[in-house]
Amino acid sequence: MRIRIGFDMTYGTPAVCPLICLLNVHQRQSAQLEQPDYLRTEPAVPLHTYTDGFGNLCTRLVAPPGRIRITSDAVFHAARAYDPVNSSAIQHEVADLPPDTLEFLLGSRYCETDLLSNEAWRLFGSTAPGWARVQAICDFVHNHIHFGYDKADPTRTAAQAYAQGIGVCRDYTHLAIAFARGLNIPARYCSGYISDVGLPKPYAEQDFCAWMEVYLGGRWWVFDPRNNAPRMGRILMSQGRDAADVPLVHFFGQNAVRDFRVWVDELPD
Repeated sequence: MRIRIGFDMTYGTPAVCPLICLLNVHQRQSAQLEQPDYLRTEPAVPLHTYTDGFGNLCTRLVAPPGRIRITSDAVFHAARAYDPVNSSAIQHEVADLPPDTLEFLLGSRYCETDLLSNEAWRLFGSTAPGWARVQAICDFVHNHIHFGYDKADPTRTAAQAYAQGIGVCRDYTHLAIAFARGLNIPARYCSGYISDVGLPKPYAEQDFCAWMEVYLGGRWWVFDPRNNAPRMGRILMSQGRDAADVPLVHFFGQNAVRDFRVWVDELPD
């Protein structure tokens, strides 16, 4: 299926302000774009791209004082299939994990494994290791946190989300990642688009979303503690240890959001 994806964001800055954007489709999936998802700005400013240590495509620019608008619009080819499920995927012993998964066992800015490991073992230590254990984590987090955009807090950590029981998709994801890592399961944070294809209408207003990938059975698998169900048209933009590694836009100075729209719409065949 063909999915139109994109965004239109406007920020205000009181002075010249450098920024880094992680707003392109990840290189793992960029070949599925009909055309490159170039970023455009108003006013036009020079854009410089590079790839970070997690394989994310990053764009550097310098915003002038006043208003900066950042947009993109593209078409993505996605399989008409839900996120894959493999209930027999095993959990690996730490000694058997590939080296490139090991950093996703460690605590990070928003995922305090040192504070939550004992609680993870208390809650999930009796579950069968592997897929069933990760699904148990997602079930728990999905039911424990109450979602609300008015509950968003850019500094809330996994431990705080657990204590407060409120948050948005990034909080669900941080808490599930911290529990998984506490149980010696590599888990990484993902950000991108999720379509509403396959869901009953009317659709909710679109936004960027967060989910996690865990390493089981020799590969990475998608788990989504916020929605807690496989989805069609999940499109990765960035991945890292937690949200600190993958901000949508990182400003090196004062800024304010003036407008913010996201679209993820299936196109007719």
